[in-house]
Amino acid sequence: MEVLRSVSKHLARTAVVADGKSYRYKDILGRAQQTAETVRAFLSSNTNGTRGSPVGPCFAIMAPPGPQYVAATWASWLTGGVAVPLCLTHPAGELQYVLEDAKVSAVLTTHEHVATVTPLADKAGAKVLRIAESSQDAHEAQDLSSGLKPEQGALVVYTSGTTGRPKGALHTHSSLGAQIHALVTSWEWQPEDQILHCLPLHHVHGIINALYCAHAVGATVEFQPKFSPKAVWTALTREDDPVTVFMGVPTMYSHLLSFYDDMRSEDQEVARRATQRLRLTVSGSAACPLPIMQRWHALSGQWLLERYGMTETNMILSNPYSGERRAGFVGLPLPDVQVKAVPEDRAEASHDSGSQSETGELCVKGPNVFKEYLNKPEATAKAFDSEGWFRTGDIASLEGDPPYWRIVGRASVDIIKSRGYKISAPQIEDVILAHPGIAECAVMGAPDEALGEAVAAVIACKSKQVSLEELREWLAGKLPEYQLPSRMEVVENIPRNAMGKVNKKQLRKDFFGA
Repeated sequence: MEVLRSVSKHLARTAVVADGKSYRYKDILGRAQQTAETVRAFLSSNTNGTRGSPVGPCFAIMAPPGPQYVAATWASWLTGGVAVPLCLTHPAGELQYVLEDAKVSAVLTTHEHVATVTPLADKAGAKVLRIAESSQDAHEAQDLSSGLKPEQGALVVYTSGTTGRPKGALHTHSSLGAQIHALVTSWEWQPEDQILHCLPLHHVHGIINALYCAHAVGATVEFQPKFSPKAVWTALTREDDPVTVFMGVPTMYSHLLSFYDDMRSEDQEVARRATQRLRLTVSGSAACPLPIMQRWHALSGQWLLERYGMTETNMILSNPYSGERRAGFVGLPLPDVQVKAVPEDRAEASHDSGSQSETGELCVKGPNVFKEYLNKPEATAKAFDSEGWFRTGDIASLEGDPPYWRIVGRASVDIIKSRGYKISAPQIEDVILAHPGIAECAVMGAPDEALGEAVAAVIACKSKQVSLEELREWLAGKLPEYQLPSRMEVVENIPRNAMGKVNKKQLRKDFFGA
């Protein structure tokens, strides 16, 4: 609702820059309204348009970063539907799962993806609808969100399957509005901002933090379809129409710094001035290693702003925009967000208690929290404690003077944070164990300065040894690239306890470091 309310106020401003072209809010609104007409025609001719979904019609979006992705999102909302962004690089099986799990009514897509998505949609019982590719005159309205209710479903973002198969976290217009308001206020977004957007558009980092917040204030989003250090530096060093905001995961900053090191001295000076022009640089989705933080500070004169959030909550904690940005910490709760640390003995400690040192599982309450896991009431109930606090599964500590929150680790070694993604180790194990030459495997995160954690595997082979290169080649197409192991150890047998369980913490220590 916040984004749609903003559109009519900024029709003449540039909303999106993609593939060297600029698109005004008015241009994208025209595409959105044209696409919405197609959607309405489909719904009116289909007696089972919602496919039994209790939250209304869900519309999957499969489009590259650019005006059509944005138009499809707005069209979903204009028709009272729920947007379900898809990952363009996921294997067919993963896409099929989302379409079926979300009971998607239709897939809104572009011409280059029709051939890929049509057989998947047919199998899921969904219709394929084309997103309008050209702008027609927009039907202007004072408030495009007037027909929507705060409690309506607005967005489903799938988790990375950290406890089994991915789950669709349903956000309402109300929870999105709370998230957007908190970040726009805390990070001082302005209509004059221009963000260089290189993040995936099926995770909350790229969707809400970088896209929705910009459009909620009438700012410009400049899309790059794929992260490239060279292309990012080219955009950042542009003096006309300058970039003011950049958000990335630690791996991106690591690659940018490495590319900078290889520049000629005169180009380094231009790059240094460019980083100093940036109003805001945010790092998230994984803990940023201290050496990267320090190097970026030496280059730009400002600390990266680290923050912490989840698919189910969007952002929870943030270092301040103005004030001390403490390296290695994720700051304090955002407006209207409550947090507490729950130690293992379940003696609860609240941020308001004044304690200088509290450690435990981080739990959160606030208007930013998602409504439910789509079509999974048991998983939803399990995610909250008896008092309605959402359990993040991450261990946090409140430390220092003044006290800031720091993420200590994860409650489960089965959650890997790599390249800004949260990855399910058991899900990768299930795929690896289908390899005909592998008898056992244990997947975990190995410490990695650039990636946060690297996906690592300990395997036992049946007869012939399997190399890491052979395994990666076999897994290609079965798993997204970022889930492929980059480190591997081969053992005769994986040690297990009397209950048949594998001690992954010990394996990680033995083979990949503490």
